Amino acid sequence: ASGLCHTDIHAARGDWPFKAALPLIPGHEGVGLVDRVGADVRNLKEGDRVAIPWLGWACGICEQCVSGREPLCAQGRYTGYTTNGCHADYAVAEAAFVGRVPDGVDPLDAAPLACAGITSYKAVKVSGARPSDLVAVFGIAGLGHLTVQYALMAGATVVAVDRRDARLTMAKELGATYTVNSSVEDPVEVVQGLGGANAAIVLAPAVKSFEQAFGSLRRNGVLVAIGIPKENIFQLPIFQTILLGLKVVGSPVGTRAELAETFALHASGRTKVVRETRSLEGVNEAMSDVVEGKVEARVVLDLRA
Repeated sequence: ASGLCHTDIHAARGDWPFKAALPLIPGHEGVGLVDRVGADVRNLKEGDRVAIPWLGWACGICEQCVSGREPLCAQGRYTGYTTNGCHADYAVAEAAFVGRVPDGVDPLDAAPLACAGITSYKAVKVSGARPSDLVAVFGIAGLGHLTVQYALMAGATVVAVDRRDARLTMAKELGATYTVNSSVEDPVEVVQGLGGANAAIVLAPAVKSFEQAFGSLRRNGVLVAIGIPKENIFQLPIFQTILLGLKVVGSPVGTRAELAETFALHASGRTKVVRETRSLEGVNEAMSDVVEGKVEARVVLDLRA
């Protein structure tokens, strides 16, 4: 299986300042069986079931790596962006950077967890969410529906913000206490009416969502940035940032250890992956449907079909 992430679309379209190395096979949510290992591989054998995540390799010796922040390695390689990815029958990966998929976990669930899951899980950690906190989640789709669940695990009360009622209904079913349709309501007004968010986690790749999330924070609140808008810049009011003690933090993805934690939580029944399956041949149509908002949460390419 291979999950379709919005990053795949950004890569194909050259949306980000950091351009993908084309030509390229996208995909960084791959799950499959090891077909062959290199001569020096000791941690895997043929037949093992593994996931190939976004972080394809890190040096292991720089300041970031040795301090537990390997996703920030300056020499890092990224699956489906700087190296060929998983939207294919076969993929090559560094043995030390794949994740073992627990027995009993459906590969169609495991694939999105390799990026959407670990990224959302890490974002909630970075937010510092705790019991009694109000966490606002902006963008309820592939990452957002999982972020809701991880925030609830942290004990927080969740307010879900999106432009589509179907996604807000999904968020409610997953445990969100409040929902805001940002196409008809002002999220800033609604969230501030609840006392303001201790943390606002932005998954939507839209500048307006970042502005609304920042405006929804209470004093000493934190905005955790995940979604990457093509425009790349949003205005930060310096006076309010200083006076209210606000923070803006970027969180790209989690570590290999956090990938294992993400899988363990799902294996124990703590998370639900909302997904739909497509064939590999239908990947271009699937990308268009994601861009047009026709997908409720995550598309997974079923490579067994």
